[in-house]
Amino acid sequence: MRVGLFFGTFNPIHVGHLVIANYFANLPELDQVWLVVTPQNPLKQKATLLADHHRLALVELAIDSNDKLKACDIEFKLPKPNYTIDTLAFLKEKHPKHSFALILGEDNLRGFTKWKNYDQIRNNYPMFIYPRVLTIQEMEQNDFQNDHPNLLKDFPNAHFCYDAPILKISSTYIRHAIKNKQEVHYLLTEEVRKYVDEMNFYR
Repeated sequence: MRVGLFFGTFNPIHVGHLVIANYFANLPELDQVWLVVTPQNPLKQKATLLADHHRLALVELAIDSNDKLKACDIEFKLPKPNYTIDTLAFLKEKHPKHSFALILGEDNLRGFTKWKNYDQIRNNYPMFIYPRVLTIQEMEQNDFQNDHPNLLKDFPNAHFCYDAPILKISSTYIRHAIKNKQEVHYLLTEEVRKYVDEMNFYR
């Protein structure tokens, strides 16, 4: 199976995440997308970050009806802090018949050389890149695409997906909206919204 790995805190998972995950799951190069829930860093406790098991539960609720998407808690089992290269090595050991690719925002690629053993990832794993929201207008004006040859030359396995449907939604905005008693019906799936409401999260 060819699996795309979409990492995130998903605090909470929202329709923007789901649109991106579904887009990549439907690419002919991938059979499935796993949403890898990033665990809480014990050295960086945040009051707004839900416990790992709650964020995983929200992801599972959000993607329950889509067989091409899967919630993944693999990093919960690994030493902290988490490094992508270690996660990939663990996944390859656990699923030797699968091939794995990374799904990244364009901004992550720009800082990629700061990642642990980035060259091993760059040279051995396909990378599917989607544009940041702030660069969509630039992309339409060709500035985004013209800027990428310099970036691309160092990433032979990177595939830029210029037509990926990006929604300008953030988990931060959703948390603030809930805290301020504003409606978030159309930003979360109904199952996720009910769970968040019943558990009184972010209030």
